[in-house]
Amino acid sequence: MKANNSPEKDNARRSFLKTSATAIAGFYIVPRHVLGGPGFKAPSDKLNIAGIGVGGKGYSDIRSFFQSGNAEIVALCDVDDERAARSVADYPKAKYFRDYREMLEKDHASFDAVSVSTADHNHAVQALAAMQLGKHVYVQKPLTHDIYEARILTQAAEKYKVVTQMGNQGSSGDGVRIMREWYAAGLIGEATSVWCWTDRPVWPQGVPWPASSAKKAPKTLDWNLWLGTAPKKPFTENIHPFNWRGWWDYGTGALGDMACHIMEPAYRVLDLGYPTEAECSVGSVFTGEFTRGYFPESCPPSSHITLKFKRPSGRNLDFHWMDGGIKPSRPDELGANEQMGDGGNGVIIEGTRGKMMCDTYGINPRLLPISLNESISVPATLPRVPDAIGGHYAQWVNACIAGHGSQEFKELSSPFSIAGPLTETVLMGNLAIRSYDYRTEKADGKGYNYPGRDIKLLWDGTNMKVTNFDPANEFVKREYPAGFELPKM
Repeated sequence: MKANNSPEKDNARRSFLKTSATAIAGFYIVPRHVLGGPGFKAPSDKLNIAGIGVGGKGYSDIRSFFQSGNAEIVALCDVDDERAARSVADYPKAKYFRDYREMLEKDHASFDAVSVSTADHNHAVQALAAMQLGKHVYVQKPLTHDIYEARILTQAAEKYKVVTQMGNQGSSGDGVRIMREWYAAGLIGEATSVWCWTDRPVWPQGVPWPASSAKKAPKTLDWNLWLGTAPKKPFTENIHPFNWRGWWDYGTGALGDMACHIMEPAYRVLDLGYPTEAECSVGSVFTGEFTRGYFPESCPPSSHITLKFKRPSGRNLDFHWMDGGIKPSRPDELGANEQMGDGGNGVIIEGTRGKMMCDTYGINPRLLPISLNESISVPATLPRVPDAIGGHYAQWVNACIAGHGSQEFKELSSPFSIAGPLTETVLMGNLAIRSYDYRTEKADGKGYNYPGRDIKLLWDGTNMKVTNFDPANEFVKREYPAGFELPKM
């Protein structure tokens, strides 16, 4: 299946291929599966995928697409040849590129869809460039680095009529669907508060930027291409391929890394939109006696964020996020020896009639107290994804083949119409954190003021604007270096 720059032409071409294949098979009176064996898929029936970022998580992403049985990996792109080596070996027929722009320009006719599994700061520019070519896209979580980018990708998915999915695989699990059914059945009444927590970060945060070094990037890594949309800096060790998560220029901290997995169940259960307020408390690192470290380039070692949502009933819902090992108090309904969440992470939704809890990805949903789960009798009303969490990749592949607007498209677990607003909500928490570190020099030159601390941000979600603290708005949308601009819509 070769791609076309136009989604309309692409759909027409697929229809032509299917019609032609049927006619040919009828003429020879020999079905293709007989020629290829049981379960055989002709190449024209499969989704041709290009991967941008194919080491680490990117490797497992494209492997999962391939293992669906309905996809071929035809192009690979990575700035790090060493990290990409496994994918290159596994898919020897796939063309290999270092620069995603070159791949999209020179080889776009060979693929129908693109998987983006790069550092957070490059997600949006790479995904949007592919979407503008009419390519379906799968983007790792968080969908984007900035709130503005999430809004743009949400709009682009509809404008270009492409099939999209974010890589928060728990959204395809049975757990979140069970919790939605329980909530709809009124088992916990109306939600009043949500508590989410994680043991992340598991990489350095709350630390100074590493001292400069004369060491050059290895020949296998194109550092400037890796920087992409980020400010230009000399090569620095221990940033790529993992620790970038803790630096604002590239990552989105513990919140960006895990909230799309952990906040998502409650976000979907309660059908939330944009928050109206955000506030935070942030862990500190002291570098001496009564000397608080100031490391604005780094995400904090821990944080507690409170988002507020207006509910249809008029009630306010407080939505709490905690990271760095901070956890909420144990519910009274939880036994002394019963584990809260999965140990490191978890979600509790409190309602007017009861509480429910789950683990990471929405796994293992249960009512509190645990004894209530022995007598639950709520019918399944929502369709399940085959293979649940494991079927997240195949779900997107099959929806791409079926096309935009198909039934498969309508049943996607995390299309950008859902993943975009969820990502905006997640990143709203980071607006509060970054405002916490905003400072101005005192008039007498002796020290600094921190006007973003001990306040709450009032959020106009529709217009993506903090209305009471303008400095926070600089983090809603960023500037891009030449050559890596966000494509215009």
